[in-house]
Amino acid sequence: MALDEDSTTSSSFSQSLERGLAILSSFNETTPVLGVADLSRAVALNKSTTYRYVATLARLGYLQQDPETKKYSLGPRVVDLGFAAINALEVNRAAAPYLQALADETGYTVSMAVLDGTDIIYVERRRSCRSSGGFAMALNLHVGSRLPAYCTSMGKVLLAHQEPAVLRGLLDRTDFARRGSKTLTNREQLTAALARIRQSGVAVNDEELAAGLRSVAAPVRDRTGRVVAAINIAVHLTVWSTTADAVVGRLERPLRHSAAEISNRLGYR
Repeated sequence: MALDEDSTTSSSFSQSLERGLAILSSFNETTPVLGVADLSRAVALNKSTTYRYVATLARLGYLQQDPETKKYSLGPRVVDLGFAAINALEVNRAAAPYLQALADETGYTVSMAVLDGTDIIYVERRRSCRSSGGFAMALNLHVGSRLPAYCTSMGKVLLAHQEPAVLRGLLDRTDFARRGSKTLTNREQLTAALARIRQSGVAVNDEELAAGLRSVAAPVRDRTGRVVAAINIAVHLTVWSTTADAVVGRLERPLRHSAAEISNRLGYR
C-alpha cells in the first residue's frame, strides 16, 4: 500500500512538517536569499515538490519572494517566532534587570548567549548610556545573532561546561578558522583553555573574534547546577586601550556577581 507524504513508521511524525522546517533551516547568515533550485538541492527534493512547500510557506508569511529575482528570504512570521522564543526563555526574564544594572555600573555593553550546536546565539544585549557601542555596530551584533563558540568568551564558557563526549562531538564539527589575530585555531590549545575556564569560572577573549575586541564571560546556572547561558562584558580598544589582564582585573568582580545573582534567580544555590 502506498504511503502518503505524511506517513512514516511513527503515526506522530509529519514528514511534510519536517520538510517545511528543513527549507526554513536552509536560510542563514551566509545564505539569506535562495531560489527554488538552491532549496531543492539543500533539502534533496525535486523542484516541483520544493516549490509546493515554498509557495505554502510564502503564503503563510514564513518566506517572502523578491518580485525581481524571484528568490526567497525568511519572512516576518519567522522573525516573530524567533523573538517569541527568545522572550519566553526563563533565563531572559531572570537576567534582564541584572544585565542592565551591570551595563550601567561598568559603562560597557553586556550580553547573554546560549549554545546552539557549535554556535552561540545572543539572547539579550544591554548597553549603558555611557557606552559608545561602536564595535557592536561594526560586528552587527544583536539579539538573535550567531557566532562560532570557539572564538568567543561566552562560547568558551558554554563549551567548557559540556560533558566530555558532547564537547568532543562539538569540536569535531568546529571549523577552527582564524577570525582575529589571536584566535585559537589548534584544537589541543582550545581544549587546554577550556579546562582552565572550568577551573577559574571565567573566560577571556583577547582579540580572538575581531581586532581590538576583548571580553570576559561567566556562566549562568539553573537550579540543577547546569550551565544554561553565559554573560559577558565587551570592551573595544578604541574605548579602553589597555591589557587583557587589566580588563579582567576591573570587570571580573561585577561580572561574577551578576552571574551569581541571575543563577540565584533561577534557583541555583
